[in-house]
Amino acid sequence: MTDLTLGGTHRTLRDEVTAEIRRRIVSGELAQGERLIEDRLAALLGVSRNPVRESIRVLAAEGFVQVIPRIGATVARLSAEEAEELFDVRMAIEGLAARLAARKRTPQGAERLRRVLETAKEAVENGRLEQVADLNTSFHLAVGEVAGNSYLNLMMTPMLQRAQWVFSQTAAVRGPHSWTEHLSLCEAIAAGDEDEAQARAVAHVAAARRSFLAAIGRTTKHPND
Repeated sequence: MTDLTLGGTHRTLRDEVTAEIRRRIVSGELAQGERLIEDRLAALLGVSRNPVRESIRVLAAEGFVQVIPRIGATVARLSAEEAEELFDVRMAIEGLAARLAARKRTPQGAERLRRVLETAKEAVENGRLEQVADLNTSFHLAVGEVAGNSYLNLMMTPMLQRAQWVFSQTAAVRGPHSWTEHLSLCEAIAAGDEDEAQARAVAHVAAARRSFLAAIGRTTKHPND
């Protein structure tokens, strides 16, 4: 667990605290079901209780934290059913993002995707699992930006935050496969092949679903997966 004192950037202190607590939840440093003690978190992050309390409210609204009356806040538990619902939404949104990215791609956009992939390859080869999870999210966000649709991007950021929580649970297994699937998707986008880009994006999410369900001992009921 990395200790740090927050407040050194231009983001509000609440935003910084929220991002750091979210990161610790997604990475598993704060385990599902773990109590979130405001005083303890405040001391750990070098801040007062107020921004921690505000951040817990934000994270509860995002679904990362559960607040139980008379008990307090705990890290939410991500059920298999919730993960399945997330994968269904990802297939639709990421498939569309890939199609639009292929339609609107530019040399600069394609190069940005390749740079993310090169960094991800190094992280996979060196076993830096948390960085792999971050870069996985960065790649999908970059696809959304290349797609150039502001409404789509509004949906992708919160969706991908949740997706990273799922991915972090299988990063050791999924990392190498995810990198090669991203490379294949990048090639279809760079070639401007809308149908192929969408198909590869959907196949990528389907593979991630199978990996997650295998990790928790379940099998998919979706024939197209």
